[in-house]
Amino acid sequence: MYSSDRPVPVRRRRRVDDEEPRPRPGRDDTAALALDGRAGHDPAEVPGGGDRWSTWPGLPAGARGPHARPGWLVTDTGAVDHERGVLKTGKEADVHLVERGLPGRDGVLLAAKRYRDPAHRMFHRDAGYLEGRRVRRSRETRAMAQRTALGRNLIAGQWAAAEFAALARLHSAGAPVPYPVSVDGTEVLLEFLGTPDGRAAPRLAALRPDAGELTALWHDLVDALGVLADLGWAHGDLSAYNVLVHRGRAVLIDLPQVVDVVGNPQGPEFLDRDVRRIGEWFVARGHDPAAPGRLLTELRERTLLG
Repeated sequence: MYSSDRPVPVRRRRRVDDEEPRPRPGRDDTAALALDGRAGHDPAEVPGGGDRWSTWPGLPAGARGPHARPGWLVTDTGAVDHERGVLKTGKEADVHLVERGLPGRDGVLLAAKRYRDPAHRMFHRDAGYLEGRRVRRSRETRAMAQRTALGRNLIAGQWAAAEFAALARLHSAGAPVPYPVSVDGTEVLLEFLGTPDGRAAPRLAALRPDAGELTALWHDLVDALGVLADLGWAHGDLSAYNVLVHRGRAVLIDLPQVVDVVGNPQGPEFLDRDVRRIGEWFVARGHDPAAPGRLLTELRERTLLG
């Protein structure tokens, strides 16, 4: 075919509504900025007395909470975060109370779990928990095993990501866990479980439930651990201190060390310990002494260890 025989390309005629180009992601034009609640503000100055801009808009999809997202979730680009105090301090992380909302409006309370700097964290438990986890490079694996400076940083970086991923999976599976809002570096933002005035839900260890409440809470935990077992997991550090009681229901928390029961050589031991420790607490308060044994048998079957 000669060049003169080639068909002449047809140019699309512009419509009237094509006169104004549509804003595209990443374009720095007035229309795009108008959709951003931060337009007109100095990025270094947070309005309304906030401590920082909301981290949500700048996070990739994989660092945001799973669908279906709750109606209370604040995703506005103009939202700001206010620090409202410390809820809990620990050896590996501190939990802060954060209020997120648009300036001049009431916001929603969130729990911000912030893992400590590697130099100030304890790594005595890491070896067993990390056996079932993998990193891409053998050099990184060796560094983690030897607890070099690089290895400690790698381990520290895994905890927040691991907890967020576990919570997202469990929440989607219907387990009673706080909704994971986002993960950003070493910070995991979570649904706040407590009262509107910022009082956190109590830990199971702080309660003295009557016989009926004790039975109901045990069944909550049986159901929750069943969801983990169906995923092939054990909590890894379950006790009455890692269970909140919110609106009369048991909720699992502190899940960075969730264990692959099959993939981790120590997985069965972690599962047994979880059931033994939580079972001892319930039995000491009058629950059926045979219940923990029945639960362990069921969980082992559901994780294909039976």
